[in-house]
Amino acid sequence: MSPNSKFQHRGLLSTKSMAFESQSQNGVGVFDDISFGLAMLPKQLEINNNTESPFELRLRLPDPSLAIKDFFRTREVAEFVSGAMAGAMTKAVLAPLETIRTRMVVGVGSRNIAGSFIEVVEQQGWKGLWAGNAINMVRIVPTQAIELGTFECVKRAMTSAQEKWSKSEHPSIHIGPVTLHFSLSWISPVAVAGAAAGIVSTLACHPLEVLKDRLTVSPEDYPNLSVAVSKIYNSGGIGALYAGILPTLAGMLPYSTSYYFMYETMKKTYCIKKKKNSLNRVEMLLVGALAGFTASTISFPLEVARKRLMVGALQGKCPPNMAAAISEVIREEGLKGLYRGWGASCLKVMPSSGITWMFYEAWKDMLLANKNIL
Repeated sequence: MSPNSKFQHRGLLSTKSMAFESQSQNGVGVFDDISFGLAMLPKQLEINNNTESPFELRLRLPDPSLAIKDFFRTREVAEFVSGAMAGAMTKAVLAPLETIRTRMVVGVGSRNIAGSFIEVVEQQGWKGLWAGNAINMVRIVPTQAIELGTFECVKRAMTSAQEKWSKSEHPSIHIGPVTLHFSLSWISPVAVAGAAAGIVSTLACHPLEVLKDRLTVSPEDYPNLSVAVSKIYNSGGIGALYAGILPTLAGMLPYSTSYYFMYETMKKTYCIKKKKNSLNRVEMLLVGALAGFTASTISFPLEVARKRLMVGALQGKCPPNMAAAISEVIREEGLKGLYRGWGASCLKVMPSSGITWMFYEAWKDMLLANKNIL
């Protein structure tokens, strides 16, 4: 290397050193850029400055248990649990009435409550009154949880939507000189929530209803749950477990809508009249029973037709649709046939409805009273 090139090379190094020192003095340097970049890392990434490992990144994952705990502390979960517990406790007490009601509705045995009760005890013993109760318990827990939980969720959502809609400008359509304004004020959140509760719970739990009826009506052919599932599935596949789903939905819609609407309306009216914020347990029992009585009376002919369709195969004849089932009942038994078993139904529905609401409100108050509920 020539002297001139050596001089130029030394001058260049000197210039770079001066520039580096100048940047360091001004607080802006190479290591400062690295530090700034590391400062911008997410909090989940930690740098471990260890002598053995000079540069190490650690990834801190979120704790899923916290999300799970928060989920189970929500209002919705508390309402679902309350519904499940209320349903289980109610069915454990009222299983004999459910057995008698089912037998009378589908036309098996005696046509009165006392005669049906005696027949069951004579033929099957006292345990016969709880025939099918195992599947009934398995059915009612998810059914009541889904039904009551859905009712509460949809009611809150509809009420919130109405409040937001009323505060904002209503959408409208102009057709020439006519202006159509859309509003949600005429829709009852309770009625919509009741209809949604019945539909959702029916779609989710209808196979359990089919199994329960088969075990109750024909225990000799379906001695236990596994045999019932096997026979029904072999006879028609998955579709057999949803036998009568359309008439069930048709019957459930008016019942569920009127049931929840009557309960909420009577509860609100009574509280306003008595100038109180809530009902006590006895009042809940009575109001719930009256709501169940009213809804059952309105929808009972559809219930008769639904039961005929669901268990018609057991008797060797099955009407093709709900209208045909109703016509068949009227032709064979007259208009009174549409309300055959209505007394037994009310005897079962009224205490069941009252006890369910009493247990449900009690469980909900207990769970929501916890300060950890979100």
